[in-house]
Amino acid sequence: MLNLLKKLEGILPLSWRITLRNLYYMPKRMENLENLLTTILQQNYENTKSLDMQKCGFRIYSQNDEDGILIYIFSKIGTTNKRFVEFGIGNGIEYNTANLSINLGWSGLLMDGDADGVKLAQNYYKRRLGLDFARIQIAQHMLTAENINCVLLNHKVKDEIDLIIIDIDGIEYYVWEAVNVINPRVVVIEYNLYLGYKNALTVKYDPEFNRFKEHSSGMYFGASLPALVKLARSKGYVLVHVNGINAFFVRKDIARDKLREISVSEASQLGIHNISQLGIRNTPEAFERIQHLNFVYV
Repeated sequence: MLNLLKKLEGILPLSWRITLRNLYYMPKRMENLENLLTTILQQNYENTKSLDMQKCGFRIYSQNDEDGILIYIFSKIGTTNKRFVEFGIGNGIEYNTANLSINLGWSGLLMDGDADGVKLAQNYYKRRLGLDFARIQIAQHMLTAENINCVLLNHKVKDEIDLIIIDIDGIEYYVWEAVNVINPRVVVIEYNLYLGYKNALTVKYDPEFNRFKEHSSGMYFGASLPALVKLARSKGYVLVHVNGINAFFVRKDIARDKLREISVSEASQLGIHNISQLGIRNTPEAFERIQHLNFVYV
């Protein structure tokens, strides 16, 4: 492309040459701006005693505002090894650890059950990171409660890491419950907003779970926020934020005096506000469509 640009510069008018050169270098400039923005915000958060976490959210690569929330959390609790694991990277483009790895030098393991999504992610990271691509492992796995620990160990992931993100549209509760070979400082996990904020329930365990096979609406998946909070407490974590889609947990020994634990009641108000901002409708009638299905109360 650069060779073609040089050839064109010899025959095109000056204004056209300037436009072409600006277009060519625009992606690199955008990358530099992303990096600068991320660094400035992280430093700003570090120098601020307390902020409304809801106002700290923003999106660079994440599907919603998770990029900003994660920067805020780690600006308060610090990092140890800047290592992450993310389950469920979807289309390989929008996921929650991309900003950390591309702009802040984190390393980790990305996994998804879809071969196309994994291939997209591999190509994307090779293009963005170049020789630095070795920092990121990207693998195809259908994760279950039975295989999760073996998968992590096979990829040499164990002991304490800074972050784990679980978004597999189905059996998140059981997979997190089973994890015992790593000790994440922060856990981000998708909850099912259609299940409401009153009952601690999750779907029935099935290692081959498919939300659309279970119900055409796709609303039968995952666990309610109360169920995940209950599990989190049993594993030593406290809830610090929700954005209507994901719940953010921090290990209790780390969160102390740095991040405030929020209740399910407080989280429900945050969640309801945020999903309305995202344009997602959640009414009591939504749960009525699936309440006859096989739920497990925990």
